[in-house]
Amino acid sequence: MWRRILTFWAQNRHKARIFALRATGRRMTIAFTFPGQGSQAVGMGRALADAFPEARAVFDEVDSALGEKLSTIIFEGPIETLTLTENAQPALMAVSLAAARSLAARGIGMERVAYVAGHSLGEYSALAASGSLSLADAARLLRTRGRAMQEAVPVGQGAMAALLGLDLEAASAIAADAAEGEVCAAANDNGAGQVVVSGNKAAVERAVELAKERGARRAVLLPVSAPFHCALMAPAAAVMAEALRQVTISAPTAAVVANVTARAETDPEAIRRNLIDQVTGMVRWRETVGYLAGAGVDTFVEVGAGKVLSGLAKRIVDGVETVTAGTPEDIDAAAAKLA
Repeated sequence: MWRRILTFWAQNRHKARIFALRATGRRMTIAFTFPGQGSQAVGMGRALADAFPEARAVFDEVDSALGEKLSTIIFEGPIETLTLTENAQPALMAVSLAAARSLAARGIGMERVAYVAGHSLGEYSALAASGSLSLADAARLLRTRGRAMQEAVPVGQGAMAALLGLDLEAASAIAADAAEGEVCAAANDNGAGQVVVSGNKAAVERAVELAKERGARRAVLLPVSAPFHCALMAPAAAVMAEALRQVTISAPTAAVVANVTARAETDPEAIRRNLIDQVTGMVRWRETVGYLAGAGVDTFVEVGAGKVLSGLAKRIVDGVETVTAGTPEDIDAAAAKLA
């Protein structure tokens, strides 16, 4: 009974926040979005750490949580070490949280945000930014997640490929035809004619050739170390189920739109289940952006490294504003625009 009461309160608290945000008369309804793996670059976040003590504190806390100087790898490389999944995932989260706290220092805190969402590992960044996960827990969970995903499939046995110029239905049909008894499935529906498939290497290679035959603008294998977001990740999902059982998940201050459901969620136990399901489930990013736009979001702020999500948002929904927040200059410009 108490769980139902707390869930009702959290859900209605979120609705009250949305009403209050819109009642202020401001034009913008803001969603913070957080990038996923592939956006990493050596040196990311260093200027934030130099410019904002709040950002420096994030990197220090992540280093302490992991028991090593991940910040040195982030700031100095080498890129081969940073790109290792077990490093890239907590590193990207650290940069996103450093950017979020830098924005807050300029007056754009979570009280201004209606929703949060993140692409794959970015969902952990979204949950940490909105207070659902502690920063230390998010860092440790992503280190565990990165290792588990890497170890789930021996190197060379899995693959991922981007099929460009095809919608989800066409890409899913290609994946099904290419499987031939192996695993091959849509892993990321990124929108704007960009679908990523994942699975056994031979099956994904067959999908690339089929996509070319069936009118894809481009079909290319991706330089990834494991076949993420498909059934081959089941061992990693089991590891994450155990890891997530051991952490506290609170109701977020802004509802998180989950990858696997493309719907807003505030219930901690539902968030926990979604994070487990996310390991093998498809990232429904096109639907996520559509859901946010349908909920009244007109300004998407990409918090962290790169500009990938901003480009996708513009192509998925006509007329939305996008703001990037990954450097001190970005933070200043965002604060001026969003004030």
